Amino acid sequence: MITTAMHLSSQLAVNVLDARSLLSAFGVLGVGVVLFAETGLLIGFFLPGDSLLFTAGLLCTGTADRGLKLSLAPLLIAAAVGALTGSQCGYLLGRRAGGALLARSRSARLLEGVKRTEELLERYGYAKAIVLARFVPVVRTVLNPMAGALRVPVRTFTVWQVTGGLVWSLGLTLAGYALGSSVPNVDRYLLPMVAVIVALSLIPVASEMYRARRAAKAKEARG
Repeated sequence: MITTAMHLSSQLAVNVLDARSLLSAFGVLGVGVVLFAETGLLIGFFLPGDSLLFTAGLLCTGTADRGLKLSLAPLLIAAAVGALTGSQCGYLLGRRAGGALLARSRSARLLEGVKRTEELLERYGYAKAIVLARFVPVVRTVLNPMAGALRVPVRTFTVWQVTGGLVWSLGLTLAGYALGSSVPNVDRYLLPMVAVIVALSLIPVASEMYRARRAAKAKEARG
């Protein structure tokens, strides 16, 4: 009875902003739930999707934390299911509720995400924007209901959100697993590595923005 109460209290005291705290409390199941909330529900925009995936992959090797070891196969399944179903749910909510969900928000960070999402959609079109959004925190939360509100065709959205979702969720997880398998005492460098992984995940977006600017300048020069 006392042990059960202590376990419950430790779960209730989990730090939702800390990847290791989430994994210690909820394990593989928590990964699926967090990714669903981050990509499917606007209230989940603050959750640590990138660092959670990378850290979870790292913990599958058993080298980063002696008290916690995850299984890779169930983790990959949970990550993919959470990311894909969450995104599809967000799209359906946006399709039914229109822009009302976003208009009611008072979060400055969320509203900034709306602005960046609009720019992404306008600059790259549906396919590229849906894939690239997966790698940008907050934007990956906002884009799904916005795509629904803008009536992006269901087939178009589904194909590209599945593509981006699998690359993002499985890619970051396997990157953590590969690094944990090859670097001794990798837990000493966990925080800086997570920061690097998050920065690297922004490279596709930065690359596309650079290409778009070069194309715009070349067009102006020809005109």
